[in-house]
Amino acid sequence: MTDTTSLPLRHFLLALAVVAIWGSNFVVIKIALHTLPPMTLAALRFAIAFAPACFFLRRPAVAWGNLVSYGLFIGVGQFGLLFLAMQSQISPGLASLVIQTQVFFTLLLAVRLRKERVLGTQWLGLALAVGGIAVIVGHTDGTTTPLGLAMILAAAFNWACANLLTQRAGRIDMLAYVVWSSAFAVPPLLLLALLVDGPAAAARGLAAADALTWTAVLWQSVANTLFGYGVWSWLLARHPAGSIVPMALLVPVFGMGSAALLLGEPLPGWKLAAAALVMAGLAINLLGPRLLLRRSRAAAE
Repeated sequence: MTDTTSLPLRHFLLALAVVAIWGSNFVVIKIALHTLPPMTLAALRFAIAFAPACFFLRRPAVAWGNLVSYGLFIGVGQFGLLFLAMQSQISPGLASLVIQTQVFFTLLLAVRLRKERVLGTQWLGLALAVGGIAVIVGHTDGTTTPLGLAMILAAAFNWACANLLTQRAGRIDMLAYVVWSSAFAVPPLLLLALLVDGPAAAARGLAAADALTWTAVLWQSVANTLFGYGVWSWLLARHPAGSIVPMALLVPVFGMGSAALLLGEPLPGWKLAAAALVMAGLAINLLGPRLLLRRSRAAAE
């Protein structure tokens, strides 16, 4: 269990607001995709995230190669694939759930590349999450296809690669890191907008964009990126990670809930079962090592 009782109420509500924004963002993405093609939307998202924030935030003290790589993994690898899949290959609620497998890809990459030790509880968490994904595979339909599921898993893998780069960067201003790395996501996304979306589709989407579309784009850049990462980093600087990070488990709850409420996405039993398996796996992976450490310390005393 996460010790949220140690958080002042306003800080708890801030953390809750961030995970609510991150979760409901999948509905916002779907709204924007009704008008804008996926790569065009992604390019706009990262362009607005970079400017004008770059004029108020110093470039973090990390190597340029790290910033470039992070921008490519997050911009093209994660969000490019996410937007492309959500255009017609997977529902927003399931996308919000499956993308969280980045936790397990991060774990496996750490084992493979850094030879990190994995606890038995973490393998149990991974097994539960794989079971949840298997349930989704067995129930793909017109709203979620095997291709869409594969694309979201690939997006989660790219997110995991970006996580390792963040760890390598060390203790930095995460908001500034996200803002400055966004600059390197824009050029390849613009190129993909021309190659994948096509100039005509991109032009039609921009011409048809109304106030709702631009609000959705700004929500991606300002609320999801600048406010979300800014507040999250601010909270992590003031409280133990164990009091803040576990609240991210609520992201798929808000994602699936908002998709059902605002878009009418159905929540049949199999989808709830898949969500329960994946989220149980995430919870065990995130909280299990902390509980074991606390128990070993208590035994030592």
